[in-house]
Amino acid sequence: MIRTTLLSLAMLIAGAAAQAQCRQALALGFDVSGSVDEREYRLQLDGLATALSDAEVRQTFLAAPQIPVRLMMYEWSGPQDQRIVIPWTTIENAEDLDRIIASLRSAPLTRERDNNTAISAAMLFGAQELDRQSECWQKTLDISGDGPANIGAHPQTVTEDFLGGITVNGLVIVPNSRANISKNRTNAKTLLTYYTTYVIRGPAAFVETAEDHTVFAEAMKRKLIRELQLPNLSSLRQAAQGQVQ
Repeated sequence: MIRTTLLSLAMLIAGAAAQAQCRQALALGFDVSGSVDEREYRLQLDGLATALSDAEVRQTFLAAPQIPVRLMMYEWSGPQDQRIVIPWTTIENAEDLDRIIASLRSAPLTRERDNNTAISAAMLFGAQELDRQSECWQKTLDISGDGPANIGAHPQTVTEDFLGGITVNGLVIVPNSRANISKNRTNAKTLLTYYTTYVIRGPAAFVETAEDHTVFAEAMKRKLIRELQLPNLSSLRQAAQGQVQ
């Protein structure tokens, strides 16, 4: 039974690979607003680099090289302040991951940026980038942050009409900190509940947590492994049929 299932899975992957160019597009949005100092900024970049160096994470990325993952990373803060750090890159081998790691390690520490935290604008920017990856079966957006939105539209106003059915996951830094509830009573009392209630989207969406920036790498590792797992057999069959139609 197990052997038959694995054989069917392999045949579906092989057949669908002829139709699709990637199995998942993953956009990572990092908070660089005023609450993030230079040390914490460096911990985020190095944390992603460390996670991408992990053997289990690399194995997950490269589990099906014939239908690879596409990855991009951007920074966000205010309503008009989003900057791509790692452009869309198809991960076909270990060397592709190594080049991204080298870029993250060498990224400059300082730049002019907006001190505000506009989560809704960050979500829309990521959704627009993912919309360009039409060949990918799955589209996933990650929003990492250490505070609630304090400018622009509330994240709950970003509906499926704007997001186009993508999955939005979260990585919350200092999850038990109090959210700013002084002006907006729809905010939650902790950042974790804020992200869980207002930011993540999709039936399988989740929030990963990091107690502070120093353990960002471990949280990123857990999150990448969880969201990059190959789809189950039924999901893969549906994706393959959708590509053929």
